[in-house]
Amino acid sequence: MILDPWFYVAATVAVLIAGIAKGGLGGGIAVVGVPLMAMVVSPGQAAAVLLPILMVMDALALRAYWGAWDAGNLRVLLPAALVGTALGFFTFGYLSDDGLRALVAAVALTYAVRYFAQRGPTRERAPRSATGFIWGALAGFTSFSVHAGGPPLQAYLLPQRMPRTTFQATSVVFFFVVNWSKVVPYAWLGQWTPDNLLTSLVLLPLAPLGIWIGRRIHLRVNDAVFFRVVHASLLVIGLKLLYDVVFR
Repeated sequence: MILDPWFYVAATVAVLIAGIAKGGLGGGIAVVGVPLMAMVVSPGQAAAVLLPILMVMDALALRAYWGAWDAGNLRVLLPAALVGTALGFFTFGYLSDDGLRALVAAVALTYAVRYFAQRGPTRERAPRSATGFIWGALAGFTSFSVHAGGPPLQAYLLPQRMPRTTFQATSVVFFFVVNWSKVVPYAWLGQWTPDNLLTSLVLLPLAPLGIWIGRRIHLRVNDAVFFRVVHASLLVIGLKLLYDVVFR
């Protein structure tokens, strides 16, 4: 079990942010979890500690948003995500954490800057199977290593301009499947150590609190505010990940 008190300071913030994101703010800002915890432990250990907590959060959020998802999008995204997860498993250890962070930062910043730079309303885009498969696979791939699948998924879903609850529910189902699919690969890679699991257990009570806060926020904002917050979180995420790549 990790004993460093500074780890628990960072981890408490990370877990609460992840819970709030999964509970009501699109899930994307959950990507800050690993970078925050990685200030004290390695990114690999941070990802291993965070995964069981994310799995519990996904189950709680799934119950809260049951039946509100977009089934058409999920039929394309979920098989793609499993392909991306498998690719992440087979390339684990070959790709640097910084390389993955740079990739996710590029996606996040591109969509955030385009959103805030535009003038007038954006044109709604219909979902496309080929595009959805690419973004779904990329989300599964980046999620496997550093739990950073939010920005690629949002890059595909946000231009569709679906209602915020549909967007949230679709994201919840996506990450429920992706995170639970990592159980066997993480065990195979030796990530389920007693120290990591005990640390996850200590942090686990924060999971329902974060989901509850996020759900309360979701029910009290309108679509315009919701999507402005989601895009702003993409901007912050992209800048944070880019900072980690360049200065750490």
